[in-house]
Amino acid sequence: MVARRKRMHKKLPFRKIVPNMITSGNMLCGMLSIVLTFHGQYVPAALLVYIAMVFDYLDGDMARRLGGSSEFGMELDSLADVVSFGVAPAVLLYSVYLQGFWSVTGALVAAFFALCGALRLARFNVHHVSGSFQGLPIPAAGHFVVSFVFAGIALPAWLMSLVTVGTGLLMISSVPFGNLKTLKKGNLNKVRAFALLG
Repeated sequence: MVARRKRMHKKLPFRKIVPNMITSGNMLCGMLSIVLTFHGQYVPAALLVYIAMVFDYLDGDMARRLGGSSEFGMELDSLADVVSFGVAPAVLLYSVYLQGFWSVTGALVAAFFALCGALRLARFNVHHVSGSFQGLPIPAAGHFVVSFVFAGIALPAWLMSLVTVGTGLLMISSVPFGNLKTLKKGNLNKVRAFALLG
């Protein structure tokens, strides 16, 4: 019992705390984006999704540099990604483009996007193969759909529904997408580079 308490109170090493704090910044951006969307601040809400992407890149990079990768960190990262790149963009798209579209259809389209993002992450955690991604990564998907809001592009609800559903299907598809490391080596084609980097 004493040994168990000691393990529970054992401090996490600094090298593991830092990446998790950065990941928490990712989730915080996602939550704030949702709050701003509720208040009609759509462009700042979209901007926070972009900022969340910066945190999402930095946490993995910092974990590798410090040797602080952990199973806990991986799970936290997935939860943060669902919030910031799945739920937050879905709420934003619903508020800007899909609200009132064919009764509940707009809500279902937004929910479908978030669900596809969650499924994409679950598959990644279980079946990830180093060197490539199967299906469009959720950060890229979230980045893509909120770019319409950030750029002030006006689209009819039916067209944005097609874009949203199509992006969701890409996330759960088996289409291979190269990662950023592959991009640096010059082996990523232009179409997939656009999908990853927006």
